[in-house]
Amino acid sequence: MKQTAHFRDLIEPYLNRWKFILLCVLSALVLAIVYLRYASYEYQAKATIKIRDDKSQGKLPEISSLQNYGLFSNDQNNVLDEIEIIKSRNLIASVVKDLKFNIQFFVEGRIQAHEVYTNPPLYINFSATDSILHTIDTTFNIRINSSKDFIFKGIPQDSKILKGNTQKHDDIEGVLYDFGKNVETGFGNIIITPNIGQYATKIGSDITIRIKPLAKVTSDYKTKLQIQTTELSSIIKLTINDNVREKAQLFLDKLIIKYNEDVINDKNMVVEATSNFINDRLEGVSRELGIVDLTAEDIQQENKLTNLSTQSTIFLQTEKENESKITETGMQLQLIDYMRDHLASNQNPSDLLPLNMGIEDGNIGQVAKRHNSLVQERDRILKNSSEINPTVVNLTNQISQLKADLAQSLSSKKSTSQIAYNSLVAENSRINSQIYSAPQKERQFKDIKRQQDIKESLYLYLLQKREESAITHGVSSPNAKIVDKAYASGTPVAPKSVIIILAALILGFSLPIGIIYLLTLLDTKVHTAQDVKKLIDVPFIGDIPQSSKRTQLIKQIDYSPKAEAFRMVRTNIEFMLKSVSKHSKVIFITSTTSKEGKSHTSINLALSISYTNKKVLLMETDIRVPKATNYLNVKNDMGLTNYISDPSLQLSDVIVKLEGNDYLDVIPCGVIPPNPAELLMSSRMQELFDAVDNKYDYIVVDTAAVGLVTDTLLISKHADLFIYVVRANYLDKRRLQIAETMYQEKRLPNMAILLNSVNQKKANSYGYGYGKNPNSKKWWQRK
Repeated sequence: MKQTAHFRDLIEPYLNRWKFILLCVLSALVLAIVYLRYASYEYQAKATIKIRDDKSQGKLPEISSLQNYGLFSNDQNNVLDEIEIIKSRNLIASVVKDLKFNIQFFVEGRIQAHEVYTNPPLYINFSATDSILHTIDTTFNIRINSSKDFIFKGIPQDSKILKGNTQKHDDIEGVLYDFGKNVETGFGNIIITPNIGQYATKIGSDITIRIKPLAKVTSDYKTKLQIQTTELSSIIKLTINDNVREKAQLFLDKLIIKYNEDVINDKNMVVEATSNFINDRLEGVSRELGIVDLTAEDIQQENKLTNLSTQSTIFLQTEKENESKITETGMQLQLIDYMRDHLASNQNPSDLLPLNMGIEDGNIGQVAKRHNSLVQERDRILKNSSEINPTVVNLTNQISQLKADLAQSLSSKKSTSQIAYNSLVAENSRINSQIYSAPQKERQFKDIKRQQDIKESLYLYLLQKREESAITHGVSSPNAKIVDKAYASGTPVAPKSVIIILAALILGFSLPIGIIYLLTLLDTKVHTAQDVKKLIDVPFIGDIPQSSKRTQLIKQIDYSPKAEAFRMVRTNIEFMLKSVSKHSKVIFITSTTSKEGKSHTSINLALSISYTNKKVLLMETDIRVPKATNYLNVKNDMGLTNYISDPSLQLSDVIVKLEGNDYLDVIPCGVIPPNPAELLMSSRMQELFDAVDNKYDYIVVDTAAVGLVTDTLLISKHADLFIYVVRANYLDKRRLQIAETMYQEKRLPNMAILLNSVNQKKANSYGYGYGKNPNSKKWWQRK
């Protein structure tokens, strides 16, 4: 019966190759360990800052609260804008430039070089300008020759030998230079001095100095910089990975400092613009106040007004209040004119407007503040873009619109203030007309005095604003509050040892298992008895282990597994033929195709039976390709074909006695005929089997392969038992169906399968240990 597949059968190919799997796993682990030993580790630095929002200052609380929700929310947009500024190339380039990250020092170790940033082994001074230095891409190799000089490996471009002698180290010529002397290169002179006390500056140390273009280093750090934020929060986290732990920390700290400096500079620009405006106005008001003072002095001298305090007591309280209003309104008109003049003379989109000038109109102040905010935002975007950027164009249009709105508001405010001023002046004239006793000279002096008061009030107001601007300039606060300074752990984040080892284990297991699975999937050969039993339902008589060419034939005293296997087959044959009543038991040996071991099996089976003192005849009927006689060194001049074709020949004429074995006779094939099939159909074959029936106990017949020719089927009626030989690791499993067909259709009587050339290790065989020679044991196994 066919056998069903078991779990053991599924894992058998992998268990048989456990050494290969173990070798792959160990190799993967070794490669992983070597990689971890010499890999470039990366360290991660993190910093946390909070972005302050100054745009909402000065707004009504209700409006600020409303803008924190829904469509009015702008806090998140502000944070995102600041993130883009932090990640800008200009900001990162300034950090790289200040920290000199474009210049790297590598100290050669026993296996590989490692970068040193803090306290480098050498100091280099460049004569080239920054514009040239920041575009250089080159590498220097230096060996410390002594405390006074060094060897420059690889002569620099366009260099001049300072000492005139060249030394050779490690088959690389280098020029000898003194520390502190000029080394001329294609991009300018450099001066190299040692950092005394550093381990890397000892004699014989190899140091590599690599200079990269600033733009390339900036791009690398811009790519590595990661910024994270959360919704409805102004907290952002900065993260960066670097091969040098100190460089990662310094980069984040310096980046935050540079960002705050950039924000403070923007704020100072607004304060400076306001201060310049106030100073210009102060100069003009000071001149106008001087003119008014001189006019008042002239009037007093001309009219001989010596006691103005006594004369002013005649004015009524109402007149005083009216004059106060006239003064305040006149000051408003002057401020509006100043603001309009400033607005008219500053039409550049990058010009800022002064704030908090005292104009009593909240809308004008809000418009001016909004104008300055858009100007600063436009300038920030221009640092990383151009004026044709749609965002810049949009901001420019908004700025122009705000200026137009501001000019219209100022005109409207001036008209309103002028009307109020005219009304107050008319009221003042009406009051003055009632003071009939006041001389005309006094009224002229009052007009001058009024102008003088306006100028003095405006002058004092501008002085106050100038002081406020100076204070604001001195106390400008940074935009980013540091929550956590940059910190880098001493444990590298890449490569991760656990993940690498785990990946190596997975790869070490999966790769050989996948290869074995693929080979098993593509393998169509018969290997073990289980393969045969699973595929066909034919009785299985035994299997013969694989042997070397030197032990093709078994001997009478033989303890080999091969001899034991044939003894087992011999026993099974006796069991299968116990019902045969005639004297001779005829055993046919066949196979599916050639080179499966028919002749080998026939001879060794005949020898094994003869060793039991049974009379055996070996008959070679494979008359197309005879091989049996070659194993036994029997001449093939006269044999079966001669007997069939020549009726005059007797049986004794074709039987050959085998030397050294009295129980085994051989009938060789004879001369190969041109018509083997017709020859085997002759009646002489029946006569032959009848003639040998009473003379031999067993007749072993070596036949042709049934999968190739029909010779065997023509004489199959003479067989008592058919042994169908299948060669392991040779025959395709699909060709076993030929044996299945022969058995099911009973074309080969009493058929049984014999598996030949089995690899005992792959077949998981227990071997034939009972017949082993005790002397064949290894020396450590002997007692």
